[in-house]
Amino acid sequence: MSDKGAVVIDLKFERREVDSALTDAFKGRQVLHASDKSADLSGARYALLWKPDSDLFRRAPNLEVLFSGGAGVDSILTLPDLPEIPIVRFVDHTLTTRMSEWIVLQCLSHLRQVPAYLRQQRVRQWREQPQPQASDVTVGVMGLGVLGQDAAQKLKIMGFDVIGWSRSSKAIEGIETYDADGLDAFLGRTDILVGLLPLTPDTRGLFNASLFGKLRKKGALGGPVFINAGRGGSQVEPDLVAALNSDVLSGASLDVFEKEPLEVQSPLWGMEHVLITPHAASASDVKALFRNAEEQMDRHEAGEPLLHVVDRKSGY
Repeated sequence: MSDKGAVVIDLKFERREVDSALTDAFKGRQVLHASDKSADLSGARYALLWKPDSDLFRRAPNLEVLFSGGAGVDSILTLPDLPEIPIVRFVDHTLTTRMSEWIVLQCLSHLRQVPAYLRQQRVRQWREQPQPQASDVTVGVMGLGVLGQDAAQKLKIMGFDVIGWSRSSKAIEGIETYDADGLDAFLGRTDILVGLLPLTPDTRGLFNASLFGKLRKKGALGGPVFINAGRGGSQVEPDLVAALNSDVLSGASLDVFEKEPLEVQSPLWGMEHVLITPHAASASDVKALFRNAEEQMDRHEAGEPLLHVVDRKSGY
């Protein structure tokens, strides 16, 4: 029997990827899989979760810490019978770097007219598109946690004018920031809006017709662009479709959706000025996830405080 706390895994990832990562992970700990419905989970002290089963806490009543399999925790916070124990967000340089790569890629794609050139390529049309400099374009990043701050800094390195918004005031060297009271001023300056917000009661449905209408209308790109890699529940997709159809928005890059997978009948699929990825902007590296959780378990068992614990009131 292990002398360390047992771990239950309830991650809706590819099982082969999980099994491969487990080869060198959790030495000295018993590892249980929630997908094995015959497994006795009552001895588990820790759980690694991503979109977990609703009966997990009934099956594992003695958990001490929950570890999220991704940056978001909304799928955990809405679980029935959620115990009053710490929930730890996954914060790792691999997760941060992947997200920033995707955000920079999307901003550069709209700056350098990639959707327009893809349209031209399909019809074999040779025509140069107008392309402003990055310094002429203001990117507004909504959500200034670890992911948002890293993305903002890397966009600035690429030459964009970068501003940031978060509900509470944040100070970031070299980047002008706004808080809740400055939302309209922030939106009025923004050419490319980047959503990196967690899903909370305050952010659900935040990206709607009213908000899109407040973005800068005559900027260097000819119209505002919306990029969302935060949470699908923060966007109102009928409003988003209407804004794209009416040129309130000139384009979008979307990695998250209200319902996933995105339904095949969604009009977003057919919009040539929209770039879609399947919630892959910052897919968790399973080995990094397990390494991070192991380090935190060791801290917990040594009586040291856990890092990146979720504030349930704020939802992140």
